[in-house]
Amino acid sequence: MYIIITENDESQWDDQTGLLYNFPSKYINLLKPGAKAIYYKGKLKNTAYKTKRLATEPHYFGICTIGEIFPDTSTKKNEYFAQILDYQEFKDPVIFKVGDKYLESIPTNRKSNYWRDGVRELTKSNYQKIIGTSKYVKIPKIGRSSKTNAPVVGGHDSQGHESALEGSKTKHFTFRYERKPKLRQKAIEIHGSKCKVCGFDFKSVYGKIGEGYIHIHHKVPISKRGGEVEVSAENDLIPLCENCHSIIHRRKDTTLSIAQLKKSIKTNS
Repeated sequence: MYIIITENDESQWDDQTGLLYNFPSKYINLLKPGAKAIYYKGKLKNTAYKTKRLATEPHYFGICTIGEIFPDTSTKKNEYFAQILDYQEFKDPVIFKVGDKYLESIPTNRKSNYWRDGVRELTKSNYQKIIGTSKYVKIPKIGRSSKTNAPVVGGHDSQGHESALEGSKTKHFTFRYERKPKLRQKAIEIHGSKCKVCGFDFKSVYGKIGEGYIHIHHKVPISKRGGEVEVSAENDLIPLCENCHSIIHRRKDTTLSIAQLKKSIKTNS
């Protein structure tokens, strides 16, 4: 299956480009694991977002594959998240039409409301037409578990969620669905996206690809809190780079504190 997934500059949805896509149940039959998707943005409405887009016109800006689908437990509405795999951003925007001809085939009975749909089915030929002349920013491939295909970096998935240990030899990595994307985003808004231990900043090293990328660490692991608890983005969460986050959780019988890791770095530097 081939689809378009729309991501707006301002939205009620907890989308994380290249990682998660938040959507209502009406699109559940289109967002299927394995579907090939193209990211789309509509016309620029707020100039504050101009520098964060590839173009002010409606355009396509990347490709991906849809992974696991799971419920959005932060709301009582019938909403879901789709895991995004193999994301590649276009170096240049693909404008949604050439002259007066759209790159998507619009059914005759949908001409008046076609663009209202955030998720749209594509034919294979239209998919190939859109990506045919595109050049991609290559995103480094992340290791994946054989069971869930969830992205894994240094013992954590790409959202910075903890890995689960099962048995004495094999590690099985899974998404922890109770971790709310809204909390992650709030933590970044409060604390920024630089590592609070070593100061590493993905954007300063990798440029636009690294903008906003960081792991979010629970100072007290959820597993030690005993059931569902209220988490404060300001007091309970802290941004860490992949290396620091992995070292903090390296020993399964203990979790290092931020102070302990800072002391270790200072002692060995």
